[in-house]
Amino acid sequence: MFACTFQSRETSDGRTLVHDLMKLARSYLLLQNLQVEVTQLREAFDSGRTKEESWRRLQLKSLISLLEEKEDDISQALKQDLGKHPIESYRDEIGPLIKSLNYALNGLKKWMSGRKADLPLAAFPSSAVLVPEPLGVVLIISSWNFPFGVSLEPLIGAICAGNAVVLKPSELAPASASVLANLIHTYLDPKAIKVIQGGVSVGEQLLQLKWDKIFFTGSAPVARIVMTAAAKNLTPVTIELGGKCPAVVDSLSSSWDKTIAIKRILAAKFGICAGQACISIDYILVEKKFVSTLVELLKAATLSMFGVNPKETNSIARIINKYHFTRLKNLLNEPSTKASIVYGGLLDEDNLFIEATILVDPPLETGVMTEEIFGPLLPIITLENIEDSIMFLKSKPKPLVIYAFTHNEGLKKRLSLETSSGSVVFNDAIVQYAADSLPFGGVGESGFGRYHGKFSFDEFSYEKAVVRRGYLVDFWFRYPPWNNHKLQLFKSAYRFDYLGIVLIMLGLKKS
Repeated sequence: MFACTFQSRETSDGRTLVHDLMKLARSYLLLQNLQVEVTQLREAFDSGRTKEESWRRLQLKSLISLLEEKEDDISQALKQDLGKHPIESYRDEIGPLIKSLNYALNGLKKWMSGRKADLPLAAFPSSAVLVPEPLGVVLIISSWNFPFGVSLEPLIGAICAGNAVVLKPSELAPASASVLANLIHTYLDPKAIKVIQGGVSVGEQLLQLKWDKIFFTGSAPVARIVMTAAAKNLTPVTIELGGKCPAVVDSLSSSWDKTIAIKRILAAKFGICAGQACISIDYILVEKKFVSTLVELLKAATLSMFGVNPKETNSIARIINKYHFTRLKNLLNEPSTKASIVYGGLLDEDNLFIEATILVDPPLETGVMTEEIFGPLLPIITLENIEDSIMFLKSKPKPLVIYAFTHNEGLKKRLSLETSSGSVVFNDAIVQYAADSLPFGGVGESGFGRYHGKFSFDEFSYEKAVVRRGYLVDFWFRYPPWNNHKLQLFKSAYRFDYLGIVLIMLGLKKS
């Protein structure tokens, strides 16, 4: 009996050892293959061709062709991964990308140009310019909720700045990742821009390699892993996260204003990837006296906007996968949270669909008010006075954006000055994301770094100072040996007191 037990254990241990060795071998081979890919990218960058304006323009124009010619393929992938309606896909991903590309093409020459920097008269004769330089070979890790938008938007900036790029799309949106890989390989320079697909193991291996920049969009736990890996090589990172983005809703008096505000709130919650967006409204703050009116307006407008059966009409996207569906279901099924539901709440696990759901005053300690929701659940928290929203927001982590629907100029001023967030938007939502002239990014726990438009170019480049001087003028007091006379000249020089320098040199001013 003991011999059989020992033999069984030995066999089991042997199989475990073989399994571990095979896993280690696969990991090593993967790392070697990835290193070959990155080496090819670095060779392309070192050749200098990615720095040429003509190369950058060609890639940007090719991306426009990709989006226009393969619009149906992109829409189909987004419907397969997320259940998005083709018009929602164009509104939120394809259209904004084409707009960003045209903006970049129009501004590229100016962005690439060096800008003159002033030097003090004491440096005469001299000149200085700040010249934007690409960082090198960069890694972009994108998320699943906008698999084309959050992949290609930073890619546009990386290309504009003249970098070679690896894009790692999310494996949680496999159809979109596959389309991205195939189309980018076909339309763009495959030796300078690569898409590498894969799951967690591929991401971990990529992070072991040396990069000149990492741009990450995703969750805070994964961001910490990215930053830890980046620290080993002192790699600069941009982190785009999210947080619980609030909407402060004041008691608007005009019926027209109420109607428009309600539409914008619903579109920024249920209408943008079913609330699975870092910039979607997470919860509402409102005065108690206005909450019943607000709820009735939201109910009526939800039915009008999304219809009786939004699952069938694709007017609301579905949840990305079973894991996230279960996470949202657990949030909703907390007893005290469930009791606060005033509209919706239907869960269709087979189709990964959750009905637009409105809740009033769920306890602040429940998951729906402590975690980023990232789904079609909209809690409404009531306050005695709308000004109390200031202290409420200051007690919470800094969000990516604060929305406020109000005509109260005093409240607008206080929200702007007394709260901290990536941005503040009054009387609308989401529009800040589409504006190329505005930076998009967070602060604190909602991320750091910013992009879109020229800000994307800046995020993937650095300004190198180039200084030129002649030999005609040289100040002898720069050099040893030292004496008090030279010290007085330095004191005048660093105050730009040129008259004082002349007087000291002529002996007319003494210490």
